[in-house]
This record gives sequence, C-alpha cells and structure tokens, in this order.
Amino acid sequence: MINWDAHICLPQHPQADFSPLSQLHSAGVNYVSINVGADMNPVPQVMSVIAGYRATIAANPDRYRLASSVDEVIQAAADGVLAIGFDLEGAMPLMEQPEMAEVYARLGVRQMLFSYNRNNNVADGCHDMARGLTRLGHRVLKAVNDAGIIVDCSHTGRLCSLEIMAASSKPVVFSHANPFALAPHGRNVTDEQIQACAATGGVVCVSGLSWFLGCEQPTAADVARHIAYVADLVGVAHAGVGLDICFKEKDLDDTPPGGFNPAWWWPESAGYRAGRLPSFVPIYAWRSLPLELRKLGMAPSEIEQVLGRNMLRVARDTWL
Repeated sequence: MINWDAHICLPQHPQADFSPLSQLHSAGVNYVSINVGADMNPVPQVMSVIAGYRATIAANPDRYRLASSVDEVIQAAADGVLAIGFDLEGAMPLMEQPEMAEVYARLGVRQMLFSYNRNNNVADGCHDMARGLTRLGHRVLKAVNDAGIIVDCSHTGRLCSLEIMAASSKPVVFSHANPFALAPHGRNVTDEQIQACAATGGVVCVSGLSWFLGCEQPTAADVARHIAYVADLVGVAHAGVGLDICFKEKDLDDTPPGGFNPAWWWPESAGYRAGRLPSFVPIYAWRSLPLELRKLGMAPSEIEQVLGRNMLRVARDTWL
C-alpha cells in the first residue's frame, strides 16, 4: 500500500526545516509532492529553493529520497524512506519558454500547475477573468506532457481547466481542490470539472484546508466526506488526497522579493481576508482517513486506491 499526498508546502526558503515531512512519513505517507515555487516567486528564488531542498534530501538519505519514477517510489516505501517530488504552482517560472519544462523535470519537478489564482500569459487563474488557454499555453501543455510532468489544474480558471483537460495527451489532476457542491468557494471545482478530470484518467485530490472544506477546524472526517463525494460522482478510481498543509517558520522569511501584494493573489472579493489565515487538517489525519472512509462505505481495496494507488497510476502513465 502506497499513501500519496499530492501537495504540501514548506517555507519557500533553501533552509526550510524538513521535520514536518518526517511527521508526515510517521503518519503513514510514502510519497509527497512539495511546492518549490509559484507564479509570484521569481526564478532566482525558485532555483534557490530547489537547490536547498535537493541538498537537504541528499544529506538525509536515511529519511528522504527524490523520486523520478514509480519504481523508485515503491522502493523507497520498501526501504522505509519518504519519497519526494517537487511541484510548481504556475507557469510563470518557465519565463515564456516551454522548453524550461524539461529543465525543471530534470531538477525533480514531477507536477505542475499552469496558473495560480490569477491570469498569466499561459492560462487563467480561478480568481480572474475567463479567457481560456492561450496559444503559448498550448505549447507549454505539450512541453509539460512531453517532459513527463503531471498536469495539475488546481488554482486554474474553470473554462481554462476544461480546455487543458481536453487538450492534454496525459491524465490531468487537481492535486488540492474540493467539490464546489460541498463548499462553494472559487478555488473549488464544479461537477463538470471533476467529470472532465475523470475522463482524462486523472484524479481529484481533496485538500485539508478549512476554507475549501467549508468548516472552521477540519478533521479527517471532513476530508473523507469530500473524497466520498468525488468517488460517488465519478468513481473511486478518480479520488485522492492532497492535504495542502502549509508549514511556516517564524525565523525564515520566504516572502517573494519585489512588489509582492498578497491582496492581488488572494483577493478580498473572492472571500479572503488580510490577516485571516485558514486552518489545516492535522498531519495525523492520515492515520484516521482509512477508518473515516470505511464509515462511508468504502471497501479496503477502494481505500487503497484513494489513498495512493490512483495517483500512482497517473504517475506511471505520465512520468518518463
């Protein structure tokens, strides 16, 4: 059994503390995708973070392993080591060069969004005007597919996400998004998006963030309820987990340099409030998820699919 967390965030700093990953591993997770940058992060910061994270992984081979294949994920689990991949939240770090996708893939990026909340020159954000996938976006999509990177439509505008899913030659995922029908937030995904994702062979991985679960103090039961909704709508084979837990360190400043404006990326009009942070489901929720899913009628084999085998399948179909 491989437990797969499709997205979490450490501080965007090369000296970030990896101890939360050890806690995640202790809770039963075998593979985790860690964010290394988003549209608001300039390339020098992204590269510094990737270099720092890679150095930490290399310095702790008894704890972590940077995985580039499904076989390496399975072997890491057998060796009692946490397998790690990187993800980018947006296409801005590609600097309008589709060929940068292969560069990032070689550095460990195994999953990539095309936009983060706001429009860029490639794709639409979920909190911006609908335009659709741009001409450059189609070129980037092909490059990402060719580089063996999982296409991720989290944070992406609805129309644009449907166009990405229709054009992708590989399965598409939502690595951390929840059903809009259960929590009507602009970051969540409609039944149409969930069905389109399933049609690609992809997976909707449920987030553990309070705003998107629609509750103040989220628990494993809340996550399980959203997973069950996806499974009931499109089948167990298309539901997964991406808790989106964001870890901060008070002594590390990971604010993007330059004129970073949080109110632009998380607009008040979309329900965000300055100084009001979300709550996250605790790491140990991973231990409770099997029981909570059983309570909702899932068989053990179905739970194994949801907790990891579905994303393992997508990775096997995508990674080179």
